Amino acid sequence: LSVFFHFQSMYQEDFRNMTEGTRNSSDSSSAFVHTGTISAILVTVYSVAFTGGGIGSITMSFVLLKMSTLSVTTTAIINLVVVHSLLLFTVPFRLHYYVKKKWVFDMPFCKMVSAMVHIHMYLTFVFYVITLVIRWLIFFQWKVKVEFYRKLHAIAASAAVWVFVMVFGVPLFYFEYGRSGLYNNTTCFKFHKELQHMSVKALNYTLIVAVALISCVLLGLQILILVKVVRKFSTSLCSHQEFWAQIKNLIFIWVIIIWFLPYHLFRAYYIQHVSDFDQLESYNEVFLSLTALSCLDLLSFMLSGS
Repeated sequence: LSVFFHFQSMYQEDFRNMTEGTRNSSDSSSAFVHTGTISAILVTVYSVAFTGGGIGSITMSFVLLKMSTLSVTTTAIINLVVVHSLLLFTVPFRLHYYVKKKWVFDMPFCKMVSAMVHIHMYLTFVFYVITLVIRWLIFFQWKVKVEFYRKLHAIAASAAVWVFVMVFGVPLFYFEYGRSGLYNNTTCFKFHKELQHMSVKALNYTLIVAVALISCVLLGLQILILVKVVRKFSTSLCSHQEFWAQIKNLIFIWVIIIWFLPYHLFRAYYIQHVSDFDQLESYNEVFLSLTALSCLDLLSFMLSGS
């Protein structure tokens, strides 16, 4: 009888070990991987973005309400306020997850919150480029003033951009994002398995190259413009409004280079070595969080008097 109980206990222990091993192997990709230091960095970065971005968005909204005409630049700024506000709405849910280390909401909402950072980044990038191009057209006197003659035209132009995002961007993220593999409902922002697909890799590489090239072109053009302005007003440079207008253009380029470009450069390395070690995923999350600091741009505009 003792022998029977001995074999029974051994069988139960082996079965328990086998079950735990299977569960650990299936849940290894869904565990909270961030260390205490990484979590603290993420909480700090998103808290700064939420506070500064919220103040900037609210303040800029009051300024925009007082404007009677809508230039293309002003329309782009209005859209920036909307984009930043959508991201800031999702930030508290991210902070809750990084603090509690557990996702308490459903998985579709996790996908939306996760995708919003990427949508915000690329929409912000697009509106920056539009704003810079319009300001440069005015500088080169190709256009004396670029504005919409009716507010309806401004609304239609903005709606066209948003419809494009809603039709092509949102469904892509919602239906394809997080489709590969099984993800634990208590874990969020961990969809690296998608990078195993060549189509996803190709899309990421395309975006990386596009952002890098456009950033270099923007910086190069702005430097050439500044050189031209310095040569033209060399005797009394600081007293000319055109010089300071071009300096203010650097705010857009500064945000792109400081907050957007590092993430994309690191992303190229991350895609190639995503399976090498777990902490690489945490580093990618930190670089991604830095893109949220672009929400501080509106506050920078207000403080610089733009």
